[in-house]
Amino acid sequence: MFSIKPPYSNMQIELLKLYAAGVPDEVLPEIKELIARFLLKKAREESGKIWLEKGYDQGTIDHWLRGE
Repeated sequence: MFSIKPPYSNMQIELLKLYAAGVPDEVLPEIKELIARFLLKKAREESGKIWLEKGYDQGTIDHWLRGE
């Protein structure tokens, strides 16, 4: 069975709805910051999981910094 992807992702659709609501330009930087903070939080959570799964510790960082 074939799956046809829509031209927009779910995130793009939600952002288009937001823009259609007439968000003032002066609010856009705040929205961008909220999105950036959200994505940073998710990236930190994921990297923390990987860190624990791989058993990394301060010694790992020291090896990396020495190029080993």
